[in-house]
Amino acid sequence: MNFNGPFDSEQVSETDRDAEREASPAKKRRGASIAGLGLVLVTTAALASGAWSHYAQQRQIDANARQEQDFIPQVRVAAVQPSDDIDLVTLPATTSAFASANIFARASGYIAEREVDIGDHVKQGQLLAEIVAPELDHQIAQAEATLAQLRWALTQAEANRELAKVTWDRDRPLVDKGWVTAQQGTIDEQTLKAQEAAVSVAQSNVTAEQAQLQVLQQQKAYQRVVAPFEGVITQRNIDVGSLVQADATSSTFMFTLQQGNVIRTQLFVPQDAAFGLKPGIDAVVHVPEIPDRAFPGNVTRIADALQPGTRTLLTEVDIPNPDRTLSSGIYCTVELHIPRKTPSFRISADAVIFNQGGLQVAVVESGVVHLRKIGIVRDLGREVEVNSGVKRGDQVILNPSVDLAEGARVRTSLQIATS
Repeated sequence: MNFNGPFDSEQVSETDRDAEREASPAKKRRGASIAGLGLVLVTTAALASGAWSHYAQQRQIDANARQEQDFIPQVRVAAVQPSDDIDLVTLPATTSAFASANIFARASGYIAEREVDIGDHVKQGQLLAEIVAPELDHQIAQAEATLAQLRWALTQAEANRELAKVTWDRDRPLVDKGWVTAQQGTIDEQTLKAQEAAVSVAQSNVTAEQAQLQVLQQQKAYQRVVAPFEGVITQRNIDVGSLVQADATSSTFMFTLQQGNVIRTQLFVPQDAAFGLKPGIDAVVHVPEIPDRAFPGNVTRIADALQPGTRTLLTEVDIPNPDRTLSSGIYCTVELHIPRKTPSFRISADAVIFNQGGLQVAVVESGVVHLRKIGIVRDLGREVEVNSGVKRGDQVILNPSVDLAEGARVRTSLQIATS
């Protein structure tokens, strides 16, 4: 049955509204139930996710702990090598001439000629300067005249003695036979002895005057100043016309002559290297200004005792210098090749551990670390020389970690032999 009027439409609409009002509480109850269920599900999921995350983190922590407990670190090692049989010791030194002479005046006078100057090379016996001394010439002339007079007097005395001897030889047989007395003879024995004494005195005077003349002639020879050996003039203190004096305490200093074909150096070797040092050991001299050349030489002299203040041994090294490249007064370094008396070993400086236990190295044996104390003899820069704590072939750890302990297990990744 259809109702098309206005009354019917309003009635239907009211009925629908009543039905909707009756259905609204039920819908609300269902929505609340669904929301509560969703909230429970979300909460449960969140709790499950949190629990799983915590479980995963705990598993990761446990795994890391087990990994750390079972972890064996990898280290680099270097093999310990024995030191060479020759100990190379480099020390500073200063060159000096093999022979050096300060030449003083031995005759007083004026310089008439000066033949050399600073830097001149001279031969042995070469004239350096000549001194003029007129007074000395007068003394020599006077001594020669006196000597001539004394020789004439000696000749007269010898003649008188011979005459007396002949006369006595003639009269002596007559006196012995008693034919004449000694007083009656031309000469007696006492007179002969007097004549012989006069000859002795005259001979002594001649000898003394000859000695005096020889002294003056020697002083005359000193007027020619010559080089005592081959070398170089390094100092000159006179010029032509200079007055020089020959005196035992204040003679005039004229020249300095140095022999340069051999150069000598003096150096002080420390006690740890002095044992094994002896004459004949090879040495090499290096000059900073001549970097491309080495000057070989030999130890020639050493002192018998160390100096107590420095505990060093005075050593002299001779270096042949035929081309005169080296001169005296140069700073240089001397490399001594000293035979080693006590055995020692070389290890890398990166392997040394310095802590409260002193100086140590970490040695790896069958994958296990052992800490050993060492005694360092010399620091060579990248390497150190030790005399205790290690032996040849030991594997020492390079750059060990601060927490490395005795008995720790390690794996070696690289072996480096020290050179």
